[in-house]
Amino acid sequence: MSTPSKADPAAKGGAKSDGAEAPAAAAAPAASGGGAKSWMPVIAALILAPVATWATIEFVLVPRLQKKMAAAGAQPVEHAPAPVPVKGKDGKEAKDGGPSYEFQNVVVNLAGTMGTRYLKTSFIVTGADANIKAIFDGAKPKLTDVTLNVLSSLTLADLEEPGAKNIIREKLVSAYNQAVGRRVADQVYFSDFVIQ
Repeated sequence: MSTPSKADPAAKGGAKSDGAEAPAAAAAPAASGGGAKSWMPVIAALILAPVATWATIEFVLVPRLQKKMAAAGAQPVEHAPAPVPVKGKDGKEAKDGGPSYEFQNVVVNLAGTMGTRYLKTSFIVTGADANIKAIFDGAKPKLTDVTLNVLSSLTLADLEEPGAKNIIREKLVSAYNQAVGRRVADQVYFSDFVIQ
């Protein structure tokens, strides 16, 4: 048996025939027009999907929601802008211009979160007593501790309940009045309330 050598013309001919088929195969996809035409369905889907989504929401979902709300007797909610606090000479006046005391940037860890979530808040305490600023300044360490105790006892679930801020207001006013021993605090107004 003889093995073909590198100089064997039959072996070279076989290699030439394979080499001749490769350029023909490469030219076939280019000739079939696979460029822009193959991308047309993808481009159409990218353009039509947002339009179809908008149309579905606008003409199907919104009218259904409006009908359900009308059937339930719900009125659309209009949000009024928040009132701007009026501050006096000392910068501690309340929204209604009465006597007040301000707690700024109070940060507490929320209960049940193992220190991973916290509440940062600032608020103004309006007074039933005209001397609330002097009273709170005199008992600042005690009232700061009361504030931290009330706020750090809150859980994330407590803060997610409807009306949570109103409940916190009541707890703070009650705790301040109890700590001072008489009715000094009247209302709490939050100026900053961030849960992280």
